[in-house]
Amino acid sequence: MTATARKADQTATPAAAAHKASDKGATVVMMAQRRTRRFDMQHAMAAVCRNVLPPLVVLVALLAIWQLACSQPGASLPAPSQVWTDSYDLIAFPFFDYGSQDIGLAWRVLISLQRVAIGFGLAAVVGVFLGAVVGQSVWAMRGLDPIFQILRTVPPLAWLPLSLAAFQNSNPSAIFVIFITSIWPVIINTAVGVRNIPDDYRNIARVLRLNPLEFFIRIMVPAAAPYIFTGLRIGIGLSWLAIVAAEMLTGGVGIGFFIWDAWNSSRLSDIIVALAYIGVTGFVLDKLVALLGSVITRGTAKN
Repeated sequence: MTATARKADQTATPAAAAHKASDKGATVVMMAQRRTRRFDMQHAMAAVCRNVLPPLVVLVALLAIWQLACSQPGASLPAPSQVWTDSYDLIAFPFFDYGSQDIGLAWRVLISLQRVAIGFGLAAVVGVFLGAVVGQSVWAMRGLDPIFQILRTVPPLAWLPLSLAAFQNSNPSAIFVIFITSIWPVIINTAVGVRNIPDDYRNIARVLRLNPLEFFIRIMVPAAAPYIFTGLRIGIGLSWLAIVAAEMLTGGVGIGFFIWDAWNSSRLSDIIVALAYIGVTGFVLDKLVALLGSVITRGTAKN
């Protein structure tokens, strides 16, 4: 081998070695990425199985028991198979619209949710403000807390005659029932959260010379947020319960009136389907408020 060839071979050898090392490193990285993706997929599948499979198994078991119990002659309630047959349109086509009263259950739920959004939104704003006042002031707590404790025990529908007399209209009356039903847990939980604000936070506010509005926005609400969202979760559930009950008596096209109308027409299968819609909607509302609380409080408000 000539000196020139030998020199070229010596020059190429480190470059080749570096290239092989680079290929080997890239292979290791790709294998690690594949293992990571495989691990992530396994973790995701395990999470799905852990959270979805148990309730699914319980649901199937309950449907089977229901089918066996209600398939006998003389059963007072329809079996799941009968519900599917009788109410197929309501199940398969939730958004049909054939007229003012002939609409799908999804539209009825959305109409009820509009009322809930107004009533619960007002209750959230007013409840947080009153809860902050009660929690911050000893005199306000002594004066208002007993009244709140008495009023919160009044059943939702007991307010309906007074609201109908006051507003002379079913829609604002239903919204008022939602408001007056859902505001109490927001007030109480906010007051508890404000009373549990550490003294260090209050001292910092004095050092920074924050005015009452700045203290409320920058110190009080963030510190009491986990308690506030606990009250909001309870309140949204009570709101959904109240609107369904109120609509049964005030009429309209909401989901509550649909159940009452189906009962008067002896459509038990339709009632069962509507109850499923109500339950799923209430579950989603609770999870949405819990998710919002978890995001805002950075996980301190547990789902």
